[in-house]
Amino acid sequence: MRRILTILTMIFIAGIMYGQDITGQWNGIIKVQGMQLSLVFHITKSDSGLTSTMDSPDQKAFGIPVTSTTFENSKLKMVIATANIEYNGEFKSDNIAGTFKQSGQEFPLNLTKGIIEKEVIIRPQEPKKPYPYYSEDVKFRNNKDSITLAGTLTLPQKEGNFPAVILITGSGPQNRDEELMGHKPFLVLSDYLTRNGIAVLRFDDRGFGESEGNFQTATTFDFAADVESAVEYLKTRKEINKSKIGLAGHSEGGIIAPIVAAQMTDDIDFIVLLAGTGIRGDELLLLQQKLIYSASGVSEVDLRKILESNKKAFKLIQQSKDDKILEKELTEFIRETIKSDSTSIPEGMTEDDLVALQVSRITNPWMLNFIRYDPATALEKVKCPVLAVNGAKDLQVPPNENLSAIKNALDKGGNHNVTIMLFPNLNHLFQECNTGLPDEYGGIEQTFSPIALEDITNWIVKQTK
Repeated sequence: MRRILTILTMIFIAGIMYGQDITGQWNGIIKVQGMQLSLVFHITKSDSGLTSTMDSPDQKAFGIPVTSTTFENSKLKMVIATANIEYNGEFKSDNIAGTFKQSGQEFPLNLTKGIIEKEVIIRPQEPKKPYPYYSEDVKFRNNKDSITLAGTLTLPQKEGNFPAVILITGSGPQNRDEELMGHKPFLVLSDYLTRNGIAVLRFDDRGFGESEGNFQTATTFDFAADVESAVEYLKTRKEINKSKIGLAGHSEGGIIAPIVAAQMTDDIDFIVLLAGTGIRGDELLLLQQKLIYSASGVSEVDLRKILESNKKAFKLIQQSKDDKILEKELTEFIRETIKSDSTSIPEGMTEDDLVALQVSRITNPWMLNFIRYDPATALEKVKCPVLAVNGAKDLQVPPNENLSAIKNALDKGGNHNVTIMLFPNLNHLFQECNTGLPDEYGGIEQTFSPIALEDITNWIVKQTK
């Protein structure tokens, strides 16, 4: 689940004093877990001092206000309190050399008034146009929520009647290519499938890319409704074999696929769970945190504190029947935790601000639903063939616990047409890796293991014969 990977929500910049004019527009690129994010800072001076805003074009975020901006003795400092972000830089001629900090992590961030070009990232598997197949940008309607979704349909040939797969993205706002860390896994997967005779529909998440809707208020079930709309759309296309429509979901998409398959039994011929989950959300998050923090070098003492605190918070969520009361309970719990652990309050933020921020993160609709939801409830109702695959070094959706839970749930529902594949040395993105840690994803040239691509495709082709 990529929510644990969130680094940027807001940022900052500014400064001027002692004759050094740093007002105007400054440009920079920050490298975060293999991604390159362009930042544009706008610095202004008024009688009351310096103010600044930031644009993050890659995230389609503009005019983000900075909490405080100071510039003294060539030293620039920026703070966005609510995001626990701090920037410190030194003005040098036409450049500012500095460091961006957030939640204990530091990244170099240098700024200039000139245009900065992103480094060319080598992704050898990414297909280049012209493709040896037909590709069409499409739009379809989710009538239930009155939104239009946008995506790409690829066909082995423009004319014909083909089996089809709908690709379902993981958590966090994703475009149709499931683009992250400079990789486009769904572009690579759809290309491989289409070259092997399978039509593929992939689409932007609601409220992201060219799709309408509000991503921030959506839950897993809302995304499932979007996939149902995609199925209905494919059924209107003459090029699609309506009796051979399957779903392939990655990560959270592996939760969504069984939900849709259980509800649309007559329409879904097979499903593929790419690092899909089989255990309840709170259990998954605790297991995920334990593995990732341990592999990252967090001490056993600190890890124990984190897990114990999260267990208590998750227990409150599981037991609560009223989200308004839950919000008050979590507010009290987090306040007590901050005091007992002597948690430092970020500059520019009060204790109340920090508590409110933590409560808002855990009580948003998606998170509450995810923590409470048990994938087994839908898996037990799935009757079509299922392929469940994982990488052995997946630290986000640990394979042993989830693959066994998926199989047990399907068995309980009487579905024995189940294939399990565990790929050695692959991570959550199905890349060949060293540690499996998320911060490794962007530095790997490979987007999707060729072995995994071949085995997954062969299974799908077999189902469509």
